[in-house]
Amino acid sequence: SLSDGKIRRWTGEVREVCSPVQVRSAKGIAPVRLGSYPLLDEQEAGAALTAAIAAYDQGRGRWPTISVAERIGHVEEFAKRFRAVRDEVVKLLMWEVGKSFADSCKEFDRTAAYIDDTVEALKNLDRTSSRFVIHEGIVGQIRRGPLGTVLCMGPFNYPLNETFTTLIPALIMGNTVVFKPPRMGILLYRPLLEAFRDCFPPGVVNTVYGEGRRVVGPLMTTGKIDVLAFIGSAAAADTLKKHHPAPHRLRSVLGLGAKNPAIILPDADLELTVRECLLGRLSFNGQRCTALKIFFVHRDIADAFLRRMKDALDRLSVGMPWVEGVAVTPLPEPGKPEYLRDLVDDALGKGAEIINAGGAAINRSFFHPALVYPVASGMRLYEEEQFGPVLPVVPFDDIETPIRYVVESDFGQQLSIFGSDPDVIARLIDPLVNQVCRVNLNSQCQRGPDIFPFAGRKDSAEGTLSVSDALRVFSIRTLVAAKEGELNKRLIT
Repeated sequence: SLSDGKIRRWTGEVREVCSPVQVRSAKGIAPVRLGSYPLLDEQEAGAALTAAIAAYDQGRGRWPTISVAERIGHVEEFAKRFRAVRDEVVKLLMWEVGKSFADSCKEFDRTAAYIDDTVEALKNLDRTSSRFVIHEGIVGQIRRGPLGTVLCMGPFNYPLNETFTTLIPALIMGNTVVFKPPRMGILLYRPLLEAFRDCFPPGVVNTVYGEGRRVVGPLMTTGKIDVLAFIGSAAAADTLKKHHPAPHRLRSVLGLGAKNPAIILPDADLELTVRECLLGRLSFNGQRCTALKIFFVHRDIADAFLRRMKDALDRLSVGMPWVEGVAVTPLPEPGKPEYLRDLVDDALGKGAEIINAGGAAINRSFFHPALVYPVASGMRLYEEEQFGPVLPVVPFDDIETPIRYVVESDFGQQLSIFGSDPDVIARLIDPLVNQVCRVNLNSQCQRGPDIFPFAGRKDSAEGTLSVSDALRVFSIRTLVAAKEGELNKRLIT
């Protein structure tokens, strides 16, 4: 682990990391062992936090007080070192979380681009902040200052990109960071430790590995975490916040769950709709918070939609992450195939059917996508965020059915509308933008482009992230002001 500018070797308890990819050997079929990571104790985790606090030094440390240009220089140097380990990180992404080679490359490259875009956004923000404002005889300069020590925790499905979308803006704004890699997607950070160590002053970047309850809870209990940047479940976020003794002082940047619906109107272009819905549901096996997770299809076109979707599912390539063009890969979470099968079985027991051949079949860490119809209220698939390759389809006659679902849902991230009538869609958009933070027209739900705001209502998020929004989230506006007068004019000059 990295702490106080030093890479420390842990001689205590470790946990083995096994790939969701399973291979045949003389002993039978078994997961591939990739390595191990340290299970740090409370003392080691506390040392990483102490280093971050000392580096910040109540806002007087080197990192929070150097110029914006100098901080940018450190981040740009890190970006060079980051790109140099692309092949190794991509390989680990593929083997650790079962992400296809193409998607692993995409995640790395998107993260590299995010670093560059963040640098450019800060340059623009700094140019704006350098101006003086004169109003009512007061001269003022408004700038943005850091908040303190940030705890960053990313998710397993985008262990690199989602972590960096909070870590990089937090760093470049002058905060010090302790970050805990996700339990799945943890080894890929090993090639980056030297870059973090060499590109930033000691204590500015620190890592913590181990069980969350053992290491993260005690960090929050100290009350010395100023910002919590967490992407995961709402229940876990609530638990972390409750550990903090002064929650009114804790700024939280949270990306949580979602049950994004697609509303498919009777005049939808079915070829386009099925293509976008398939991408929106099954990209990386549907393991995305922004995935489409439930489909409301007007009854007039339900049969045609199911027929086209079944044909599309039958053509999907299922295989190992390195297979070119593969669409369905092994699931990294232990027990996830069984959980998904339980959801499907619950729906089957309440009147639904599996439409596609082989749907919901399990082969160790593989789960074959299942198109389930008709799904209705009272089924677990109707309410629970499945986070896997299950496609629940709900028929509707009255547009109030999907609208009521969105209004009553605990989630409020995004939705997609598929249709052709501009008047009908316009009447839907106006109320729905007050329920979710992004409405997608004839396209899947997604996070990017990263210049767009990424937020959520209700239980889906706290705070807004984009390249520019993230700089504001991890900083606070500060003001230097003076009354106009000869002495102050000379000082300002």
